Amino acid sequence: MTDDLQRCAWAVSDPLNRSYHDTEWGVPVRDSRELWETLMLEGFQAGLAWIVILRKREAFREAFAGFDPVKVAAFGPEDVERLMANPGIVRARAKIEATIRGAQIWCEMRERGEDFADFCWAFVEGKPIQSPGHGFVATTPLSEAISKELKRRGFKFVGPTIVYAWMQAVGLVNDHQTGCFRREPVAALA
Repeated sequence: MTDDLQRCAWAVSDPLNRSYHDTEWGVPVRDSRELWETLMLEGFQAGLAWIVILRKREAFREAFAGFDPVKVAAFGPEDVERLMANPGIVRARAKIEATIRGAQIWCEMRERGEDFADFCWAFVEGKPIQSPGHGFVATTPLSEAISKELKRRGFKFVGPTIVYAWMQAVGLVNDHQTGCFRREPVAALA
C-alpha cells in the first residue's frame, strides 16, 4: 500500500523505513535513556544500512535489557559471549563491548549529577537546529564537536558521521527535506 505523501528520499523504499520516518525520525527526544539507546544503535549501524538495525531493533532491546543503562553497565564477559551468540542482533564484539562501556559512562555521568539528556541538548542550546532541508550532509562542525566530546568521555563508535545520523534521529537537528510532509510538524515540536 502506498500513499501520496512526499517523504525524505531515504524513507520511500521500505515500509519499515517509512513507518520510522513518519513517526520517530527527527522528533526531539528528551529522555536520557532513549537518547543513549539511539546513540548505541547508531553505533551498531556503522558499516550497515539503518534498515538492518530497524529490523533487529526489538531483538537488540531484548538482548540489552531494554537498553537500561544500569543493567547493561553490569554486563560481564558471559554477557558478551551470550550476545555474540545471538543471531537476532549484529554480532560485533567491539560494538557490544562499546555498548557496555557506553552504559557505564552513562551511569558515571548520572552519578556525578550530569544528566545525559541535558548533556546532549546543551550542544544545541536546548532547541533543535532547523536545517535548510535540501541536499545531504554526512557531518557538520557540530557533529564533529559532539563526536570529539563523546570520544573524550570514552564512548566508542561515535564518529562525526554516526553522531550526525544520531542528531537527525533524535531531533537535535530537523533534517527532513523541503517538501517532506514531516518537515513542518517536526519543526513545530521545537
